[in-house]
Amino acid sequence: MLSDCLAERLDHAGLDVDAFRELIVRLLNYGVLCRGESQVEQKLYDRYLRIPRLVQDYLDLMGVRVFHDERLEYLRLYPPGSRTPGMEDTEESAWSGSLRRRLSQAEVALLLVLRSQYDRSLREGQVDAQGFAMESLESLSIASKNLLGRNLPDKLTERRRLFLRLRQLRLIDFRPEDDLDNAETWIRIHPMIASFVGEEALAALEQGVAGLENDDQEEGDVS
Repeated sequence: MLSDCLAERLDHAGLDVDAFRELIVRLLNYGVLCRGESQVEQKLYDRYLRIPRLVQDYLDLMGVRVFHDERLEYLRLYPPGSRTPGMEDTEESAWSGSLRRRLSQAEVALLLVLRSQYDRSLREGQVDAQGFAMESLESLSIASKNLLGRNLPDKLTERRRLFLRLRQLRLIDFRPEDDLDNAETWIRIHPMIASFVGEEALAALEQGVAGLENDDQEEGDVS
């Protein structure tokens, strides 16, 4: 009965069940669909625009919600119980072939740094026409040390795994051949970082840094 209703609604949109299945499987596997990422994602994103209500109704049966940013042309899925968007929720809702996968400490730390650096670029007008910001690994490493008191992973395998994970989430972009062990390597930060990492998380980070600076000043006065 449900399949008949689905097929009927798809038929009205000029699509078949196989096309619908391809879209749903891609969304569930990756958790994100960015139109500008590739020709495949452009095709699937445009397909979604033909049946947004049907996709949302179908996923809603599982408690999965679709976050659609029309300006940046991307979709992101959030599993049952999560709120959208926001860093606290995203820790519970990043997917990689399964409905839930918690972000590691290193991934969360880098996301906070990326969001902070993106906001700085935005304030300074250092973003391109698509809203991307460029950052070198050296600047990210310095920012991570200053903001969080931690370095990027020293081992190249761990560093590549970390950056590949965030690229899979469509939050950063770099070429496969880029040397992630080179401080002069540049990556692009996607503007969707602003919705992925919420304002509350960024504010908490900034307050923590301000608190550390105040402590340093007080210690200096005492000495």
